[in-house]
Amino acid sequence: MNSNSTSGSGSVSASDEKFVREAAQGGMAEIALGELATEKASSEEVKKFGRRMVDDHSKAADDLKQISSSKGIQVPDKLSAKDRMTKDRLSKLSGEQFDRAYMSDMVKDHTQDVADLKLESSSGTDPDVKHFAAITLPTLQDHLRQARRVSTTLRHMILEFTEV
Repeated sequence: MNSNSTSGSGSVSASDEKFVREAAQGGMAEIALGELATEKASSEEVKKFGRRMVDDHSKAADDLKQISSSKGIQVPDKLSAKDRMTKDRLSKLSGEQFDRAYMSDMVKDHTQDVADLKLESSSGTDPDVKHFAAITLPTLQDHLRQARRVSTTLRHMILEFTEV
């Protein structure tokens, strides 16, 4: 599909519509996994990160719902099969295993999210969608920095523990 073609709503390009759908899907996953982290994480830093994911991504989801509603874009209302599999995999882990796996996923997911938001904020065609990407980008860049820091801290703690 040509990224400049319009969607069924007639007002938003196909690439902008795809971005909105994927951002809504990804945000829903971040909330679900963040909730899981607040329950299962052994590290207080990981629990805190999970709470931040729930709070920040819930706010972004609310903003995105307003945009999608005004543009006539249908967004997903349940986790994708891939996200359900990730949640199922993580829910079977506990303690340090959960912490490491969750934070590793968060680094990977936020690396992709930041790239997607950068692209949309620079080359999106719908001004509202482009604005959403631009104002959300700094928060997700901060999430990525925090995820990398926590992930590194967890690795160092494990190395120190195994050296003792």
